[in-house]
Amino acid sequence: MGESARVNRGQCRLARSHYRGEAAEAFIACGAWVPQLVLAETIWVLDAVHERSAAQLAAAIEMLLNHAHLSVQEADVVERALMQFRARPALGFSDCLALEVARKAGHLPLGTFDRGLSRLEDAERL
Repeated sequence: MGESARVNRGQCRLARSHYRGEAAEAFIACGAWVPQLVLAETIWVLDAVHERSAAQLAAAIEMLLNHAHLSVQEADVVERALMQFRARPALGFSDCLALEVARKAGHLPLGTFDRGLSRLEDAERL
C-alpha cells in the first residue's frame, strides 16, 4: 500500500470519527438516558482499550453525570460509586458500582471473589 493510500485511510477514519461525534451530539441534543450497564461498559472500554488513567475515567463519569442533556440511571448510585472509585481506584469502577447498586437495593452483604472489594463495608469475600 502506498503512502498516499495510508494517509487517505487515516483521513477517512478521522472523518468518520468526527461524523460519529456529530451524530452522537445530535442524538442527545433533546435528551438521552444512559443505563448503568452502558456506563460501566463504556468505562471498561476507556480503561482496557484506550488505557485511560483512573483520574481520566473519573472525569469522564463526572462529565456524564453533569451533562445538561443526559440522564444517568440512578445518578445518586453512580455518584456514590464514583466517590468509592476515586478513593480506591484499584478496585475498578464496575466493582464500586456493583456495591452501590447492592446497597441501594438493600441486598447486603455483596458477595464477591475480589479480595480488594471484600475489604469494603457491606462486601463479603466468598
